[in-house]
Amino acid sequence: MFESLSDRLESAFKVVSGTHKITELNVAESIKEIRRALVGADVNYKIAKEFTDKVREKALGTENVLKNVNPGQLMVKIVMDELTELMGGQTVGINVKGNPGIVLVAGLQGSGKTTFCGKLAKYLKEQRKMNPLLVACDVYRPAAIDQLTVLGDSIKVAVFKEIDNKNPVDIARNAVAYAKANSHNVIIVDTAGRLAVDAAMMEEVEEIKKALQPTETLFVVDAMTGQDAVNTAEAFNARINFDGVVLTKLDGDTRGGAALSIKYTVGKPIKFSSQGEKLEALDVFYPDRMAQRILGMGDIVSLVEKAQMDFDEDEAKRLEKRMKQNKFDFNDFLAQMQTIKKMGDLKTLMGMIPGVSKAMKDAPIDEKALVRVEAIIQSMTPLERANPEMMSLNRKKRIAKGCGQSLDQINLFVRNFEQMRKMMHQFANMPAGKMGMPPGMGVPKGFR
Repeated sequence: MFESLSDRLESAFKVVSGTHKITELNVAESIKEIRRALVGADVNYKIAKEFTDKVREKALGTENVLKNVNPGQLMVKIVMDELTELMGGQTVGINVKGNPGIVLVAGLQGSGKTTFCGKLAKYLKEQRKMNPLLVACDVYRPAAIDQLTVLGDSIKVAVFKEIDNKNPVDIARNAVAYAKANSHNVIIVDTAGRLAVDAAMMEEVEEIKKALQPTETLFVVDAMTGQDAVNTAEAFNARINFDGVVLTKLDGDTRGGAALSIKYTVGKPIKFSSQGEKLEALDVFYPDRMAQRILGMGDIVSLVEKAQMDFDEDEAKRLEKRMKQNKFDFNDFLAQMQTIKKMGDLKTLMGMIPGVSKAMKDAPIDEKALVRVEAIIQSMTPLERANPEMMSLNRKKRIAKGCGQSLDQINLFVRNFEQMRKMMHQFANMPAGKMGMPPGMGVPKGFR
């Protein structure tokens, strides 16, 4: 995400990094590179110029004030502050208050609109403790209703649909009545999209909004479409006056133009960002955290928050006790792997750790590694899972056949598990005040 923009901004900062102070000359050269980086990221030239003018003004304003500050670090701080402001400055929450609260979701076909509806339902159910109802108002796209139904079933959220009704406005009205009768305190309406903006689509969304009077109208946009996304947002906003933006597909080849330009252009905040197909992969949008990630600083706060969502204090205490007694087994390891999978894809998680994203930029990340580990453990008997020390050659051969992997792979897995188990036992028994390793946070070399 934003790798090209991050690299080019880093090059721009190097212009002043090796100098002893801020001067008009080195600031001008750095500003030129920053502007090129933004335009290369598909940011509108006018926005890029206004942005860099502000950066220049602030940088030169510190020329005779902060004499002891490293010029490179100062430039990074100024750019980070301006990026944060450009993307909205502060987080703006979603309004779901009402009887029921109504969230109307609009956007072009292929933007990830229906998947976002499922993600939002899961978020509201688990994080806000609400009882959502998904509403299928896309009566045109083949399998759109089926897709929403599958998503709803996977997270145990009800889906309102009327197969024989081809009037989206009537479906939406009926859904509100159904929600009130069945104690759903928030409904999420998935509307139809088109491959491009057209009058019929706009008129339909307008009619649905007028009929429902939603508490929140969200525009979903594919972040990979760059400046086109901003143009589409302008067209939608002119017709339906949406409340906020959702950026999807941030895990793709995203240049950054949409994230950096959309708030400036339409004056509406980005409320959520999404990456990947997993329904857990939805984040509240924090402009300051996104600015840090663009500048290669990671986002450790969001990483900790993701971990806390799946953190079980009683389970952590149980694992600590088992590690101290050197009883950590394959069942415990499997549970930790499944917790990591819930947090999101490995590349995204590593990108949140300061320095790791840049260090591993070209390193291959095998997303199927955890799946292979699960397959090995699930091919064991309950007795073997609970007693790692009884892994005989014959047992390993049987496990290899069961999971479709070679004997060498099983040997490597077991050997590395034993090394990790020993290390965790040592860390768990360290005296108070010494640094230990949290359960499940380390995967030894060879497991990947």
